[in-house]
Amino acid sequence: MNGGDEVVAAPAGPPQPLEWKFSQVFGERTAGEEVQEVDIISAIEFDKSGDHLATGDRGGRVVLFERTDTKDRGGSRRDLERMDYSMSRHPEFRYKTEFQSHEPEFDYLKSLEIEEKINKIRWCQMANGALFLLSTNDKTIKFWKVQEKKVKRISDMNVDPSRAMGNGYIGSSSNSSSSTPYLANGGSPDRSYNYASNDYLFPAGGIPSLRLPVVTTNETSLMARCRRVYAHAHDYHINSISNNSDGETFISADDLRINLWNLEISNQSFNIVDVKPANMEDLTEVITSAEFHPTHCNMLAYSSSKGSIRLVDLRQSALCDTHSKLFEEQEAPGSRSFFTEIIASISDIKFGKDGRYILSRDYMTLKLWDINMDSGPVATFQVHEYLRPKLCDLYENDSIFDKFECCLSGDGLRVATGSYSNLFRVFGCASGSTEATTLEASKNPMRRQVPTPSRPSRSLGSSLTRVVRRGAETPGVDANGNSFDFTTKLLHLAWHPSENSIACAAANSLYMYYA
Repeated sequence: MNGGDEVVAAPAGPPQPLEWKFSQVFGERTAGEEVQEVDIISAIEFDKSGDHLATGDRGGRVVLFERTDTKDRGGSRRDLERMDYSMSRHPEFRYKTEFQSHEPEFDYLKSLEIEEKINKIRWCQMANGALFLLSTNDKTIKFWKVQEKKVKRISDMNVDPSRAMGNGYIGSSSNSSSSTPYLANGGSPDRSYNYASNDYLFPAGGIPSLRLPVVTTNETSLMARCRRVYAHAHDYHINSISNNSDGETFISADDLRINLWNLEISNQSFNIVDVKPANMEDLTEVITSAEFHPTHCNMLAYSSSKGSIRLVDLRQSALCDTHSKLFEEQEAPGSRSFFTEIIASISDIKFGKDGRYILSRDYMTLKLWDINMDSGPVATFQVHEYLRPKLCDLYENDSIFDKFECCLSGDGLRVATGSYSNLFRVFGCASGSTEATTLEASKNPMRRQVPTPSRPSRSLGSSLTRVVRRGAETPGVDANGNSFDFTTKLLHLAWHPSENSIACAAANSLYMYYA
């Protein structure tokens, strides 16, 4: 520039808040329609490519959806982006197939009913065009293979007498247009041959009644096959499963133990974390969630009901009872109450795509942790602060024990979690961002706008999880005067791995949004 002046680019500010739009709904309820318990969605998961989505329900079914908008445009989304092709259409999915993953069982030794409800679904690596996934209920994990199979059909017959040619092969017409009746053994009542006679001569053109069936494969159907069953390894309810980045192993976690499995071996697992004390009366916390690091196959994290997250390195020892790092927020002096322990319990943790950050969800907040900084969370997002005056009511109706899931965007700039009244919250976590959007799981997601205070930090304490649920739940009013209903809760949601697209479950309906 003139005079030697330099132009200094202004530092880029935080990204603008996203404007979310309704994309699709599957299983939408009509007004007044009663939801069947078995149809309520209990798990949602995108695969790594984002082209497939799986949901599990309380009836033990797994439903698969596949993306269609990239296929319609010819070529993968990545190819189209390389060509600088404008993707103006929003993500679209269609129903692909469903299968019964789990059935209700009964443990006769413990006199315990085992629900068929799907707790978690995790996608595995695709191979030869087949989809692979893990699904689990409270006790049993199953490994499923879903692929297109050619349907083999046997056509009626392949010979038409009017087109018979010699003694050999006749054309492959699958249905005869001849009205000539034939006997079951291949003979024809209209003609008689002296088969016993030695001077019998084959008629010219061969025997018209010789009719051969033909196998045809004109159509394909999706088949789901259970490849392996990983059972009898957990005394308590399984709350998490997570694939390892090595593509060969996965972990399963219950309240007191974490087991390591090889996908190929179903009759043996290794116990890598065991927090069960010698005397159960000394039990002070339980494992609530566990997940492998997305790129380091030797690292995993698990959360507890005390509000802490432990990072474990599998290289240190076979039994990883000692953690590499401990992430917890110190309790503010004088803030302890009867509910402090309960609301501290972490219901879900997720690693960011690059593995640098961990997102955790407790009853009141979302917290973002940097794995290189164990002094406290780098950001805290208030989700249920307006419910603090109602904790006593929430305890009475057991809503305080609801387990909400959380998720991060593929670019790591935003986080999301669910709430009551079928609402979910999206927060910006980039430096300087004040984005805090409240959306409703309906065809008009922006209908309910609740301004949310950004991120005053708050620390919480210690508890055991409660499994029992009781009925009577009461609607109330939030800080903005909007009514909220504890009976309609959005517990499960998932963020597309590479786009700003969210799938969330409201009872038996699957809603999808894009921005």
